[in-house]
Parts: sequence; structure tokens; C-alpha cells
Amino acid sequence: MQLSIEGVSKAFPGVQALDKVSLDLRPGEIHALMGENGAGKSTLIKIITGLYRPDGGRITIDGKEVFFNSPRDAIAAGIGAVHQERNLIPRFSVGENILLERLPTPNGLLDRDAIHQEARRYLDLLDRGIDTRREVRSLSVAQMQIVEIAKALSLETRCLLMDEPTASITEHETEALFALLKRLRDEGASIVFVSHKLEEVFEIADRVTVLRDGKNAALGEPMSGMTRQKLISLMVGRDEHIVDKPPRSRDTEVVLEARNVATVFGHSEVSFALRRGEILGLYGLVGAGRSELARSIVGAAPMTGGALLVNGKSAAISNAYQALNQYRIGYISEDRKQEGLILAHTIRENIAVTIWRRLAGMLGLINPAAERSAVNPYVERLEIRTPSIEQIVGNLSGGNQQKVSVAKWLAANAEILIIDEPTVGIDIKTKAYLHELIHEIADGGTSVLLISSDMPEMVALADRILIMHNKRLVGEVANDRRYDTVSNAIMSRIHAVEEARPPAHTSQTA
Repeated sequence: MQLSIEGVSKAFPGVQALDKVSLDLRPGEIHALMGENGAGKSTLIKIITGLYRPDGGRITIDGKEVFFNSPRDAIAAGIGAVHQERNLIPRFSVGENILLERLPTPNGLLDRDAIHQEARRYLDLLDRGIDTRREVRSLSVAQMQIVEIAKALSLETRCLLMDEPTASITEHETEALFALLKRLRDEGASIVFVSHKLEEVFEIADRVTVLRDGKNAALGEPMSGMTRQKLISLMVGRDEHIVDKPPRSRDTEVVLEARNVATVFGHSEVSFALRRGEILGLYGLVGAGRSELARSIVGAAPMTGGALLVNGKSAAISNAYQALNQYRIGYISEDRKQEGLILAHTIRENIAVTIWRRLAGMLGLINPAAERSAVNPYVERLEIRTPSIEQIVGNLSGGNQQKVSVAKWLAANAEILIIDEPTVGIDIKTKAYLHELIHEIADGGTSVLLISSDMPEMVALADRILIMHNKRLVGEVANDRRYDTVSNAIMSRIHAVEEARPPAHTSQTA
């Protein structure tokens, strides 16, 4: 499919999201669409897929101008998409979600066996471990992302738009996805690929278009002539800043300890110790149970065995409010839309929610002026792009929503901070800043339990890395910041456990 976007503009109240943007997509290519959060990438994809109507410009397919009034119009024209926001129906099964646009209904009744047999074809391309009859609401965020990708593949479109498809999945799933995308490209499909992970773009893309502040900074540049620094400069107007800090000392006191913890999710015999001012990494493949363990620690789900100690004393945590106010534990969830934010409320209210108790007056009332005074420094510090802190959070870009989610816990001054996938959907400039910020808060004495599926991020941040597999801790790797040796040590331990054999010897394990 030859898809051309010519001079497209789109404005929202107070924001010019796109200003005469163009994109030229050819048959049989993977075309990267790059830019910072708020640059307009997701808006452009929503216009191409019929979710938004452009204010100006035109869209042509194979030389003919088209007008999309709904996503169904785009699908009928051969365009499919994986959006940054999940579009799954929680109470429907995995199979029903994958085949939602073409459910088999012979004689007017759903053929459930046919649904799951057909859905299996597409899901097996990515992950054989997800049951197609399982309700989507019971899946992890990473599993939902895989279902979203399978759903897009099931449309068998000529043009596939992928907005951060690898944000929540691990290297193993990413490898499977890339092999599939390359095969589709070789068969003539046109693919737009949006990612903040530069290594992925250089691995898979043939050409790149860059947006900056809603305008074209580059249009269809060949990746063969692109360097990392040139691409970063096009995106942000300056070169990359890399955080390079040595691992911290392990001599400080233990502030959070798990002793043979078991949970309702199936964890068993989980033991670890987090020290003051340490960044302790928790790495594992999809389904390993990392996020579920974090939820149990902050009381969002019950522990069924073992003990949790905070500052050497037994802790029984039943909810996030108690975790913060009694034990000074904060939790930045990977699922910002469902757990991290109140999308219908303002930026001011979302950031201040963790400090309302501190701001409350004599009668328990919150003064909006006090809220603004407390919130504004974090909006400025994290460079949240918004015309006002009274902006509704649901109207922000995905990256700016993530910044708000981080800001509310920074405002709370938690002494122990559990951070689950801190930079999913975050642009490279903000990602570097957040890495600096996480190092900064650890240097200031805050203890961080870090969960990330981004291996380079884990190596850049963690002082030690615990490895989780099938809801058990199966090893620990000392991090010397050398990516190749650390990543190889982690993956060899995981593969050894999967193959039920002793792990290969490595000087990196501890």
C-alpha cells in the first residue's frame, strides 16, 4: 500500500498537535515514526486510523484521496493499528478480543470453538502461553499488549501502524514480533513503527520520519545514513545525555525485607533484602510475576505466607494508603491508566492526591492555592507539557501522563519507592532525565525496587539485579554496568531454569 499524508494539521483546545505534517509510506517497508512525547506521533496515527478527523491536509492511498469517519472506514481500506492505549474489552475472552471485528456467527450464534481456533493462529506467532479462553481482565499488562498485537495481525491488513508495541514486552517477545514484522514487510506490507527505544528502530526500520513540536523535523530519511546522535538531535534539538554511575555500596541497613513470601498469585519462597539508598532491580520475562509481587508488597493483593519487614519490624500492609502513611512505601504502577492516575481529574489533583493529608486545613479542607504551590515545582521539574495544571490528565499524551504518575510519588517523599516500568512510552530526553532522577533520589537515601522489561534501562539503573521466573526468585546478578556481560548473565540464568539444568558459570552472578 502506498500511503501518503500531505500537510495534515490537528488542533485541540490550547494545543496545536500537528502543523502541516507529512508522511510517505511505501509498500514493503518498515517506516519509523519518531519524536518526543507530545511531538504528535499518536495524534497522527489516530488520524490515519479514523479516530480523529484532520483540520487540514489530505490522505491518499495508492494515489486516491480518502476520508475516514471512523476506525471501521480505515480497517475497510486495509489499515490496522496497535495503539498506545489498550483497546480491549476486559470481560471478553482473549479470542473474542482478537477476532472482535469478524467474530464467526454461523446461524446467528457465536461459534466459540472457531473463535479460539482462529485466534490461536495469530497468538501463537507471539506467545503460546496465553489461553485464548481466558478473560482479558485477568491478564498482566504485558500479556494484554501481546493480545493487542495479535488482534491487529488478525485483520491481515496491507498497512499496519504500531504505536509503542514493545513498551510492555520483554526481549524474547520483541524478537518474535520483529521476525514477524520483517516477514510481513518482505511480503509487501507497509508498516509504521513508533518506539522510543532507539536500538529497536535501528534494528528494524528502513526509513524514518521525525516529528518535533508537531512539525516535520525529517521526512522519510534512509536509516542506512542515520546515526544515533543525528536521530536524537532531530528529535530533541540536542545530543543525548547518558547517565553513567557506578553501582552503590551494599553496606547500608536493610529497609525492606521479604522472608519466604507467598502470595495469592502463586509466588512462593520469595526472599530478598532492599538496603537504604539502593536501587534493586527485578527482572523477568512476561508472566514471571514481578508486578504481582509489587502489588502484594503494597497491600493491593494479600500475601498467603512468609513475612514482610520494614526497617526490621514486621509489617502487615492491607492497602496503598497504609503503605504510604504508615510505612512510607510508594508504588508507581506500570498500569498508569487503571491504577496510577485518575484520568478524569486535573494534573493538580492527580499529583496532590498523595499529599492531601499534609495539605489539609483545620476542617480537613484542601486549599487549591496550596495544591498549586505544592504541585507546580514537580510539573516544572518533570517538564510536563500542558497549558495549565488544570488540564484533565486524560487529555495528555501517554508520556506526559507517565510524568504525572511519577510526580505524585515524588511529592509524597516516600522512603521506599517501588517503580514498575518507569519509562514505558517515554521519549529519550525525558527517559534520560528520569534515569538521572531515580539515581538522584537513591543518592538522597530513598530505596528503590525497580521493575523494568527494558534491559538497557535495568543495567543503567540497578545496583543489583534479582531474576524472577515463574513467580520465584531464581538468581541474582551483580551489575558492573557492562551491558553485554550483565544481560548475558541474566538471560543464561533464565534459560537454564527453563531447561531445568544448572546455570552456566559466570563471574557476574552473586
